[in-house]
Amino acid sequence: MDYSRVFKMSFAGVYPLYIQKVEKKGRTKEELDTVLFWLTGYNEKSLREQIDQKKSLETFFAEAPLLNPNVSKITGLICGYRVEDIEDKLMQKIRYMDKLVDELAKGKKMEKILRAD
Repeated sequence: MDYSRVFKMSFAGVYPLYIQKVEKKGRTKEELDTVLFWLTGYNEKSLREQIDQKKSLETFFAEAPLLNPNVSKITGLICGYRVEDIEDKLMQKIRYMDKLVDELAKGKKMEKILRAD
């Protein structure tokens, strides 16, 4: 499957949609950022740089300081695919992010979203 179009999408284009999605469900931008920081290792300043520089999703994940070692605990369906079975590693990372945002929007507790066992 050719994911090149998705990989070239700007994180700056996706981020406001994530904010809109979680805020519509009563969650906050700060909670969204916490989830993104947990997943990628970015902090407030480095995430803002990714947005300001309009980095692609491919670059966003390539430059991520540290993908959380607990990402393998993110399981389930997103867009009809099991995230744990996605073979393309970059697409899997993008879907991990989508899954976490969905969980946040659905009202899951932050400890569950951040896989704090």
